[in-house]
Amino acid sequence: MKEIHKFSFKSRLKSFRYAFNGLKTLIRYEHNARIHFLAVILIIAMGCYFQIQRFEWVYLLLSFALVISAEALNTAIEYLSDAITLENDERIKKVKDVSACAVLISASISIVVGLIVFMPYIISD
Repeated sequence: MKEIHKFSFKSRLKSFRYAFNGLKTLIRYEHNARIHFLAVILIIAMGCYFQIQRFEWVYLLLSFALVISAEALNTAIEYLSDAITLENDERIKKVKDVSACAVLISASISIVVGLIVFMPYIISD
């Protein structure tokens, strides 16, 4: 059974370091993650340009979080699957396909959210 430790700020800071290491790995090695982050930068620039409302920022930020989180989980699943075996395994293929599907779904919904937010601004300009 896992030993219970007292709360310490030092251990909390370590956990943040692990999370930022994961973020660096995601950006450094995953091309799709880079594309998602570039899309986030573009959408933020558009939001600033059109001076969108606060609630619209909330929708966009939640969409960003959903897509980036799905991409991070997909990447973690791929790394773990590859650590298990690099040979063709139908079960691992299905796991990877389903995790990639989660990214596809979240990215697709984020595009719809972006269209809902920005179309009124684009049409009125």
